Amino acid sequence: MGWPPFASHLRIDLTSLFRRVNRRMRKRQFAFCLVAAGLLVANEFTRAADPSHPDQPILAPAEAISRLREGNGRFTAGNPQHQHESVDERAYMAKNSYENAGTISLGLTTEQAAKRRAELTKSQHPFAIILSCSDSRVPPEIVFDEGLGDLFIVRLAGNVLNDEGLGSIEYGVDILGARLIVVLGHQSCGAVDAAMKTIAAKRKAPGHIQSLVTAIEPVVQATPKGDLETTIKANVKHVVDALRSSTPILKARVDSGDVQVIGGYYMLDTGTVTFLDGR
Repeated sequence: MGWPPFASHLRIDLTSLFRRVNRRMRKRQFAFCLVAAGLLVANEFTRAADPSHPDQPILAPAEAISRLREGNGRFTAGNPQHQHESVDERAYMAKNSYENAGTISLGLTTEQAAKRRAELTKSQHPFAIILSCSDSRVPPEIVFDEGLGDLFIVRLAGNVLNDEGLGSIEYGVDILGARLIVVLGHQSCGAVDAAMKTIAAKRKAPGHIQSLVTAIEPVVQATPKGDLETTIKANVKHVVDALRSSTPILKARVDSGDVQVIGGYYMLDTGTVTFLDGR
């Protein structure tokens, strides 16, 4: 039995209607999924940066500086302990003094190392950000005797600051919750030395190396009679000042006292880090 003419039109209209409703429902479901995914991502960012979150042992700037000093002291004394690799390691170190450190093994067991790596697959909570030179003789994790997940490192020759480096530092502060930024220069910095010589000779450095010269040039021009070490320290201060005044993220945090930016100077011959202006 066939459909009467009016019923045929009704069937067509209902089919069309169902298709439109189905398309709208799919669009709404897709939009809902996007919103839900966005909320989840935002929640993860907020969770990582939330000082009250129990997974994040945020250190105040003064505490972070003290921890870096202690680590550098162990490094220069030849007693590196690779601190804070696991809860077990921290408890172990609390029970053993430096007097017997030479007679006992301070390294991680295989189980402890695996545990620490497993912890870091879930999140990271570095207590300080280090902007340092790329020089192979100045690895911050070793110089400060820290372990996996402890320091957020940005390395560029001459410890200069570009947009990518700044964005990385902002991420460390705004998302990961670190409250101390250290700009770490070092004795006999080749990048600063090359910049001084290139500018004095009124030449251009080859390739993209010139970008380093351009970044350091304002410091060289501002210290025309400075020797290499004076210019290196001036370069550290220049970058520190740039970070302290950087908007929209860092300046407000620095002005409020929530974040501290300081300079550091590493001596190649002694291994000692001297912290400069501790404001």
